[in-house]
Amino acid sequence: MSKIGFIWVGKPKEKFYAQGCEHYWKKLSRFFKLEESMVKDGPGKLPAADRNKKEGEGIMAKAKPSDMLIILDEFGDRITSKKLAARLRTWTEDPNLRPTFVIGGPFGLSDEVKNAARVKLRLSDMTLPHELARLVLLEQLYRAGTILRGMPYHHE
Repeated sequence: MSKIGFIWVGKPKEKFYAQGCEHYWKKLSRFFKLEESMVKDGPGKLPAADRNKKEGEGIMAKAKPSDMLIILDEFGDRITSKKLAARLRTWTEDPNLRPTFVIGGPFGLSDEVKNAARVKLRLSDMTLPHELARLVLLEQLYRAGTILRGMPYHHE
């Protein structure tokens, strides 16, 4: 079974985000071996840039050499669900790489993390709270998995 990694900053604070993420995590785990790493939120007393830097250091410490970092960023590539499915197939076919999706905290990602990323994707042209971005990403990966298996979840 192919692996997909995730590195997140913080835990969902709202119950409905946590429940939604658990729902799609369970569905997605039928298709892939999922591995998750959590980075603690940077101290709230720090200015945004310093907080980002601290969270970025935590993200980079969690990343493994075999991880192909895929960040969610407002300036990332716009792709359809079908294109995500095709890319996911390619990414998971290489046994020496683990596609690893990264979502930062409320202030985004540090330059260090952005520079280390091999792929940059956007979920929307609009800014999303990082907890909602996590939920949307999990749903889209589940959708990609159903597309790859010819299941009737995705409608054209």
